[in-house]
Amino acid sequence: MKALAINNLCKTYKNGVVALKGVNLEVEQGDFFGLIGANGAGKTTIIGIITDLVRKNMGEVLVFGKSIDKEFSRIKNSIGIVPQEFNFGVFEKVRDILINQAGYYGIPRRKAEAASDKYLKSLNLWEKRDMQARTLSGGMKRRLMIARSLVHDPQLLILDEPTAGVDVELRRGMWDFLLKLNQEGRTIILTTHYLEEAEYLCNNIGIINKGTIIENTSKKELVNQLDSQKYIFDLLRPIDSIPESTFKINKIDETSIEVEVSKRDTINDIFAYFNKNTIEIKSMKNKTNRLEETFLSLIEKDN
Repeated sequence: MKALAINNLCKTYKNGVVALKGVNLEVEQGDFFGLIGANGAGKTTIIGIITDLVRKNMGEVLVFGKSIDKEFSRIKNSIGIVPQEFNFGVFEKVRDILINQAGYYGIPRRKAEAASDKYLKSLNLWEKRDMQARTLSGGMKRRLMIARSLVHDPQLLILDEPTAGVDVELRRGMWDFLLKLNQEGRTIILTTHYLEEAEYLCNNIGIINKGTIIENTSKKELVNQLDSQKYIFDLLRPIDSIPESTFKINKIDETSIEVEVSKRDTINDIFAYFNKNTIEIKSMKNKTNRLEETFLSLIEKDN
């Protein structure tokens, strides 16, 4: 049984905007799935339909084998949603927000308190539990949204841009927390603009462009579609000119060069070239995120 199965999903808004054009998508149970695309590509519309916040025009959506049209009242307890916007009462206390959310799902008070305390501690919000939500920083509010989505113990967690506006250190902490949830068996669907985030977290990735899924495969297969890679090398000593090479090499400055290599070349080939020409390397790095390169290439082809 799939955690999520979407068949021929279509949505046109009243203003005439066509958001989805026959989307087909499957997510396996236990997967960490990334749905990536530009603003307006259709990501949030898909999430809105899954969670019964947006009405579809056509198509079928099954969550753990149950139709959202026929059994949403049974499905909703299995879904946790973290929307883009903060939508809790800012004057409520942090712990009360979680306990009240659990109450909406019929969870007894004592069990709700235990679940709330568990996630407040896991997400480093315990010391803020008796403070009003309005006093929290942006990063803390993001973590509160995640904690709130988990208090009823959903099997499927959907995160719509969960780390937007969060600094790098806090983002990494949230990534580790989400990976742990996934390793415990929870299915996670993530939409994100941070392609580094998708590459770090996700096992499988769907790319959506203008309301259509243009790629749906494993992360490994996706990045393997790249025809070439670019690396930046910092040199120990300046070089006056670049020796002849089968690689594409651009001089950035006296002690930095950019090397573009095709699939048939390896890192060993590059270092053999450096050794032959007595070029000493201080450090190296990928010029850009590999998933980002693949994403941009696919979008360019589709457009």
